[in-house]
Amino acid sequence: MEETTGTISDETPETTDLRVPIPPVAESGPRPALMSDAERRRHARIQSSSVAVIAIGCVLTMMYLAKSVLILTLVSVLIAFMLAPIVELSQRMHLPRSLGSLIAVLVMCSALYGVFYVSYSQADEFVSKLPRYSERIRDVLNQVRLRAERVRQTTQNVLPEDKPEKGTLTVRQSSNWMDDLTSGALGASEVVLLGAFVPFLVFFMLSWQEHVRASTVMLFAMENRNTAYVTLGLISQMIRGFIVGNVVIGLILGITSTIAFWILGVPYFYVIGMISGIVSLLPYLGIVLAILPPVVVSMRTLTVTDFLAIVAVVAISHVIALNLLYPKIIGRRVQLNPLAVTLALLFWGWLWGAMGLILAVPLTAAVKIIFDHVKGLRSWGNWLGE
Repeated sequence: MEETTGTISDETPETTDLRVPIPPVAESGPRPALMSDAERRRHARIQSSSVAVIAIGCVLTMMYLAKSVLILTLVSVLIAFMLAPIVELSQRMHLPRSLGSLIAVLVMCSALYGVFYVSYSQADEFVSKLPRYSERIRDVLNQVRLRAERVRQTTQNVLPEDKPEKGTLTVRQSSNWMDDLTSGALGASEVVLLGAFVPFLVFFMLSWQEHVRASTVMLFAMENRNTAYVTLGLISQMIRGFIVGNVVIGLILGITSTIAFWILGVPYFYVIGMISGIVSLLPYLGIVLAILPPVVVSMRTLTVTDFLAIVAVVAISHVIALNLLYPKIIGRRVQLNPLAVTLALLFWGWLWGAMGLILAVPLTAAVKIIFDHVKGLRSWGNWLGE
């Protein structure tokens, strides 16, 4: 018994020694510390910022690639807001909304046809009288060509032209006029094709306005639907105020330009004045484009004094519109500061060209309204505001 007991007691330590856990290899080195809350928050901010940058890049790429469709849609939205009073008037007369929308579209098409007909008749009359201006135009072109030739000769004297070395073959690529004509025709056909969608888009936007607005609100979560409804209402109010303000300023500039051109004796002053006044509303390029119509129609009898007088009239009108009329009539409707407006014109002009300059202010004002109603973006809305 004692031997057995001794045997068991001798074997027990052996078994115990064999079952001693072996330390893992990882414990031999420094054990990694757990990530702190500050580091987790920092990584989360970096990740969210990266996702935001990627999302912004994707949105900008889509806006650039689909600019034709987006511009067409936004222009249709502005036209729909301009025609909305006609639909509201038809509803007061107990007419269906679809019928009122059709009447509004027909009014728009009739107005465009009238403007085109008057412009075409005036252009045809101007072209018929163009031979009278040929001598004057030829003199102006000759003066421009002589001055350009002097500049070229002066440049050659200062910077002599490099003579090609012997044995050097100079290759000049000649442009094919058929390719240019074909590409221009394709571009014009694309514009006409896209423009043909405008009446249909305007009609559906007017007839399905309430449905689209309610459906858009339903896309948001229940707790955000009230905010979305208020935001859409403020954007609609802003766009309508922007359009009304531009119409008022355009009429003021058109009437004052017409009176000034009548005093100066500009031909077709009753048409040229309105065109010059309305074109002057375009940002940056407006003042240049507003000078061209009165100068072109006055080419036959134009003198230096008349040219300076036309430039003075357009410049004064443009300065008054930008510094007095715009802040008073449009500034309080869009609630954007001048720096934000300038940056918006640069950005949308870079992205969409000339149409971007026209749509820059309402688009930026709509973005500001959205920022004002999103908790995390209110600081950006305050930066854009006055």
